[in-house]
Amino acid sequence: MKSTLLAGFPGIHLAVIMDGNGRWARQRGWARLRGHRQGSESVRKVVRSAPEMGVGVLTLYAFSSDNWGRPQREVQGLMTLLERYLREELGRCLDNGVRVNVVGRRDRLGAELMEAIGAAEAKTADCRRLHLRLAVDYSSREQLTRAARLFSLRVGGGQRHFSSCLNRVMHSDPEAPPVDLLIRTSGEQRLSDFLLWECAYAELFFSDTLWPDFGTAELKRAMGEFRSRRRRFGLVCPSTSPQGGQRAS
Repeated sequence: MKSTLLAGFPGIHLAVIMDGNGRWARQRGWARLRGHRQGSESVRKVVRSAPEMGVGVLTLYAFSSDNWGRPQREVQGLMTLLERYLREELGRCLDNGVRVNVVGRRDRLGAELMEAIGAAEAKTADCRRLHLRLAVDYSSREQLTRAARLFSLRVGGGQRHFSSCLNRVMHSDPEAPPVDLLIRTSGEQRLSDFLLWECAYAELFFSDTLWPDFGTAELKRAMGEFRSRRRRFGLVCPSTSPQGGQRAS
């Protein structure tokens, strides 16, 4: 049984925890924000390369709800970087068929950032090559709690309905399928409250590379590893079952 993919976004759902920007900057004696700026270049590389490697949906962990506890200067810098990215990359996204969507809470974001989000989502709504989801002010546990409240209003709904509720409360438009592969950079090996429901059967790949140094070559290596794995999903694969990161049949 294969993942149900939306028409126009064939391919796997790749999620990335972009970790290591601060450490990258500290190793060079620079402020953490410079690492975040360099990290945005890695975002551009991965967004450009992902469709060529079979990715149809790409979810990037840009800013967690816990990140509000960081120094105010860093938080403001991250918000400015995100707004700038959305505005500067809009033309490139349109040229390359990238549909932009920001998932997570929106009530704590500034007016200028919300304006940039609205413009990017509206203008790329007809793009069909890649669904790019940027997780901002995102907490999986919070989104699951909100989805559970919405789900409780309907009697008899199953997993598919709950997934629809979850996509709705996190502003995922269009809805996204379960995650096939999750990558975390910088050597850390934890999910950090990211896509807990969607990653139920995701393959995990942990890279020692700091995010600002992560590019096409590192993505290709992760995708190669993913395609070499046999995904059983609780079933038993006969020796003749296909590999390549596919579900058991």
